[in-house]
Amino acid sequence: MNLPGWLGEVAAAQPHPLAFATVSGAHLYGFPSVDSDVDLRGVHRLPLEEIVGLRTGSETLERTWTRDGVEVDLVTHDLAKFCRLLLNRNGYVLEQLLSPLVVASSPVHEELVALAPRCVTRHHAHHYLGFARTQWRLHTQSGGLKPLLYTFRVLATGTHLMRTGELVADLTRLYSYGPPYLPELVAAKREAEHGAAPSVASAEQDVTRMTAALEEAREHTSLPDAATAQDDLHALVVRTRLHPNFS
Repeated sequence: MNLPGWLGEVAAAQPHPLAFATVSGAHLYGFPSVDSDVDLRGVHRLPLEEIVGLRTGSETLERTWTRDGVEVDLVTHDLAKFCRLLLNRNGYVLEQLLSPLVVASSPVHEELVALAPRCVTRHHAHHYLGFARTQWRLHTQSGGLKPLLYTFRVLATGTHLMRTGELVADLTRLYSYGPPYLPELVAAKREAEHGAAPSVASAEQDVTRMTAALEEAREHTSLPDAATAQDDLHALVVRTRLHPNFS
């Protein structure tokens, strides 16, 4: 896949230093289209004076703009908020943290990645089941290809996570969990970001089957009930706050 060479410039130009920036969305999921935007996600570090004073900085920064014909959607969270989300069974931030499409990194990023396995629990299945329900509803209302692929993607990712403890967000690596026509859907999505889904008579049955597989995987997973990285994440946040040169 082709990503703009200037993404590193975007990361470096942010108002607060970034612990990391990665690419999420369709590029991470394995089916970017020729007209896909770039979803850039990351963690910023607020300076101490914007945490302890009367005027506090933004825990979440969002911006969307177009550069060289490419739409960029940037969202970053302050380190402490990101860690809270990570501990709250949030599959979105887990995927952002572990994305192999790294634009900017740091020692803080490396520590977060090392602690990520201790944040994964059986309850992450609820995130993927809920997201699948939302996307399937969008597909039934619009007939769009994108929400259909997102439905299959999150069900496959969630099932693989429950069975193996490994997070894989790329649908093209998870075809064995889905119906045999998934490569056809991926190929169609790569041609157009917002195209209509090809007619698939068994789609509803396949979604039902994959949902049941994820629910079963959740019941039999060896993943723990609760995260165990709270103390280490707390120490990381404190150390980063008190020693801003630690990057």
